[in-house]
Amino acid sequence: MITFIDDQRHVYGVEPICRVLPIAPSTYYTHVGRRAHPELVPARAQRDRMLKDEIRRVWEENFQVYGVDKVWTQLKREGIVVARCTVERLMKQMGLRGVVRGKTVRTTVSDGSTPCPKDLVNRQFTAERPNALWVSDFTYGTPSQRSPPVWG
Repeated sequence: MITFIDDQRHVYGVEPICRVLPIAPSTYYTHVGRRAHPELVPARAQRDRMLKDEIRRVWEENFQVYGVDKVWTQLKREGIVVARCTVERLMKQMGLRGVVRGKTVRTTVSDGSTPCPKDLVNRQFTAERPNALWVSDFTYGTPSQRSPPVWG
């Protein structure tokens, strides 16, 4: 949105654009000021920028297999004081994940060669009135774990 205002401000002006868009003029001017003077960026954003570099470095040095816990532990070993939840938040923002060991759980393995059961409700899951059509799921579990009927 800031880029759009930058592109159009010479034609329409900042305040008229901000009246149409959901942004206050002061917010626009704050972002422009921070772009011109990086020292005006909030302390958390400055620290996040530094921590992102460190997190990426640790993650890449360890063959991109470290997850949040191991990256956080390695940063502590190196003397970088940071909360685990901060490492988690920043790794999520950067799209970094550790390797997950083990197999994924597959609850259903479909067989395309077997015929499907007859569709008795013609896949029209809408009801004219309450309690006119019930749908339930019996895929797995004991009778007490089965899902209750879905009201239409």
